[in-house]
Amino acid sequence: MQVVVLGAGIIGVSTAWHLLQRGHEVTLVDRQADAALETSFGNAAQISVSYCEPWANREAPLKALKWLFDPEGPLKFRPQLDPAQWLWGMQFLGQCNDAAFERNVAQLVALGSYSHAALKDVVASTGLQYNRLTKGIAHYYTSQKSFDEAGSAAELMRRHGVNRKVVSKDELLRIEPALCGFADHIVGGTYTESDESGDCLAFTQKLAQLCRDKGMQSLMGHDILRIQSRGGEVDAVSVRDRATGQTRELKADAFVVAAGSYSTALLQQVGVRVPIYPGKGYSATLKLLKPEAASQVSLLDDQLKIAISRLGDQLRVAGTIELGGFDLSLDTPLARTRAQMLVKRIEQVFPGVADTRTPEEGGDPQFWCGLRPATPTNIPLIGRTKVGKLWVNAGHGTLGWTHGAGSGKAMAELISGEVPAMNFGFYGVAPRSAPIPAASAPAGLPSQA
Repeated sequence: MQVVVLGAGIIGVSTAWHLLQRGHEVTLVDRQADAALETSFGNAAQISVSYCEPWANREAPLKALKWLFDPEGPLKFRPQLDPAQWLWGMQFLGQCNDAAFERNVAQLVALGSYSHAALKDVVASTGLQYNRLTKGIAHYYTSQKSFDEAGSAAELMRRHGVNRKVVSKDELLRIEPALCGFADHIVGGTYTESDESGDCLAFTQKLAQLCRDKGMQSLMGHDILRIQSRGGEVDAVSVRDRATGQTRELKADAFVVAAGSYSTALLQQVGVRVPIYPGKGYSATLKLLKPEAASQVSLLDDQLKIAISRLGDQLRVAGTIELGGFDLSLDTPLARTRAQMLVKRIEQVFPGVADTRTPEEGGDPQFWCGLRPATPTNIPLIGRTKVGKLWVNAGHGTLGWTHGAGSGKAMAELISGEVPAMNFGFYGVAPRSAPIPAASAPAGLPSQA
């Protein structure tokens, strides 16, 4: 089959790779000059199967109200004159109950486990290098109350086959000695040895090059103008070369929309409406001044709901959720406050380890923000739309890197007429007969960006 994949982030490139592995011809389209230059560019770097928890839980509405007027709050709702935002918000509130949480977390963990295995297979077969660290993820708590509640979340993950264990402060410091300077503030933590971290940008761009080496046609620097349908199926996709202004129509046997938050507008062109809304996340990448004193284990900070990952001679800190449309500014007062919050926390936890100086002070922090495509359930949409030849692989929220490899593999399997071997509700596909295991426990907002 000839397949056109729209979007060259981690989801689109993974889809292209697995389609090529199954013998299909692939054309990959993206408006940027290279792969992974938008939401996949500067995320939290975590492969966090043990933290595949939906944002929506019974505690989320009260937390959202609490943080509404806090510029440094983990969740910031910025009301817009946009019906899509309010509809998404109402759908999100409808998921804030224990029954919905149980359904959603089961599917997210199933996809996370499937995806982690797929990632390991890709790495084993290609030898890709991307600052990968297989040292697990540790979650540290500075509140005794929050730590006391951590056991329920850990037990939830263990019921789904993920060994997230509660550890004392002393155990946590043995797992990650770099936290010793912050030890007086820590009361305990959780740790999942099987999780890992790595640079999503490096992985995606190198995988895209391997796709080109295998014969994929790469149309980087091309705007996706319109999906054209005729007789209930996609006829072609119109794209325009940004460099020359030349337009062309792409014909294929299948078309996959993997354009993150921008998938919504593309799909609406042919009458497909999906509940995907952008959640703005921030990150800062800092040069290490004392590499020997920096953390190796990827970390989650429970108080600020942020993630910290080592990427070679740099430290990446990322987090926050800002629901305010397609705003990608980094120079507004709110954006500067939220970005600087990340850097300030690094100096508190690892004083003197990373260069946290501002540009005015001679430092060079690399600030970034991206629009994470979120569904109200946090479950991505992977499958067939009601329009013939048209498929979707989008809505991964904060878990695009965690779920990327498996989402691409599952998409390729579905297009090839195969059934992915996991208990997951694929979009537009009849559900599997196997029951989804029950789970229950409140969850905090996730930290991945």
